[in-house]
Amino acid sequence: MQETPHAIAPTMTPQERARFAAIVGDRYALSDECDIAGHLVERRGLFQGVTPLVLKPGNTQEVSDIMTLAHRLRRPIVPQGGNTGLVGGQIPFEHGGEIVLNLSRMDKIRSVAPTANALVAEAGVTLARIQAEADDNDRLFPLSLASEGTCQIGGNLSTNAGGMQVLAYGNARDLCLGLEVVLADGRVWNGLRSLRKDNTGYDLRDLFIGAEGTLGVITAAVLKLAPKPAERATAFVGLSDLDLVSDFFSVAQSAAGGALTRFELMPRIGIDLVLKHAEGTRDPLSVAHPWYVLVEISGHHTDGGAEGQLLHILEQAAEREIISDAVIATSAAQDDAFWSIRERLSDVQGQEGGSIKNDIAVPVSDVPAFIRAANARLSVLMPGARPVPFGHFGDGNIHYNISQPVDMAKAEFIARWGEVC
Repeated sequence: MQETPHAIAPTMTPQERARFAAIVGDRYALSDECDIAGHLVERRGLFQGVTPLVLKPGNTQEVSDIMTLAHRLRRPIVPQGGNTGLVGGQIPFEHGGEIVLNLSRMDKIRSVAPTANALVAEAGVTLARIQAEADDNDRLFPLSLASEGTCQIGGNLSTNAGGMQVLAYGNARDLCLGLEVVLADGRVWNGLRSLRKDNTGYDLRDLFIGAEGTLGVITAAVLKLAPKPAERATAFVGLSDLDLVSDFFSVAQSAAGGALTRFELMPRIGIDLVLKHAEGTRDPLSVAHPWYVLVEISGHHTDGGAEGQLLHILEQAAEREIISDAVIATSAAQDDAFWSIRERLSDVQGQEGGSIKNDIAVPVSDVPAFIRAANARLSVLMPGARPVPFGHFGDGNIHYNISQPVDMAKAEFIARWGEVC
């Protein structure tokens, strides 16, 4: 008979708790209800769990000792980083038998090698801090997420996070050269190699990236840096039809190639929600359009080439009647304002009541058809529900979010989560 989580060590004795606490110290072995509350629920409150203990190790050896003991005692472990994930993988089950292993204390940047374009960071370092460290060394770490101020690199790698620059640089898997991982029985696999070419056997690194902690606990990583662009040019573009977004992407990609670093899709409803709820925002275009694209071109010389290339793309698209209107950011402040609209799209939906969020990847060529089909199906399942599809059109990663009907109670809407996902 298959063993269920409920059959695995549902209770914890004081003696067992003391053995785990001895590894990290009492200060970092949390069991008080107030101390552990924030570790047991994800940001929307959709997934909530129970745990007898939250452990916060300070180094790889402590993680190894915890995993060794847990293996001997058959005590399940749930690795947790910044707790920004929306699928509940970092939250323990409700039966209360799992220990939460929070890696936030492992927050050291072990080394930076600008000439080798590599940085070694522990799992608990926030994404924003890694970006800043790279920037201080005249380099770029291109992984970029709305939660970058609190999400941690261990979680980013465990979920193979994407973000707004996947189009040019790839997702987390493509930005990692090596890993240090503690296995389920406590053994440490040291794969912290910075080799760009390594044909010495199986690429074990790729087993752990995207595995969400099921095969081992990532404790450190060698991250791939890139030369920092010398200039960027951004345009906020309005389009009359979803199919035209594909045409615009084709024009931009053909003209710019690898210089096309971001291509983000937004619907009018999303713009309206940002303007309504995000203080200080304004519509970049004077006329409303059904669809919008934020497009960015990067260049490695401060010669205006990026803006010239972007202007050429916009002229081509306008001549072919692909785009309806566009404005190019003329200052850093205007550029920030454009991207602020995109970055706030997800959060403002919460101010409209319930928001059901989906993170879906489809082939780039199928994005328009997918959105139309999903919208049509949603209108049948839940008339009045408001789809807000947006995201990384350039790599086919669409956040298909749904805001509740204006005349429906939030609890009733959330109760139908499984039906409309």
